[in-house]
Amino acid sequence: MKLTIAIISAVSLGLTGPAPADNYTALSAKGYRWVTIHGPYASTTEQDVERLTDRRAGTTEAQILEDEKAYYLIPGTIVQVIKEDPVNDMSQVQLGGFATFLWTYSRFLSKHPIRDIYGVIETPEDSGIMQSLTTPVVPVESEARTRDGGN
Repeated sequence: MKLTIAIISAVSLGLTGPAPADNYTALSAKGYRWVTIHGPYASTTEQDVERLTDRRAGTTEAQILEDEKAYYLIPGTIVQVIKEDPVNDMSQVQLGGFATFLWTYSRFLSKHPIRDIYGVIETPEDSGIMQSLTTPVVPVESEARTRDGGN
């Protein structure tokens, strides 16, 4: 009898919490994304990200890393999108533990949770991202649109 009550209590307590999928959807709506790629695909400027991903540039990964302009992205790491540049398909993001914001291609980020190398889905609380209630995601005007008057 005690075992039955314990099982029923455990199941009912498990059902009272919010569903994990709803939590991840809420995080995504607040601008959080999960990294999908592994490699040096983030930098402090949009131009450096383009150079990092341009295979025709002739620069090697070692040269880019020596210049200290590349930052490694690791799959499953959670980031918060600060700005979006839809014309260039780039996002400026904040990573936990970084004082500077980094740019990367939006295609390297997912709205759906991805497990990290330990099999855990990161949350802002786990990653060290300082949550700011006043940090909206702001689209930026690209240079191309501002040069020709937005056409």
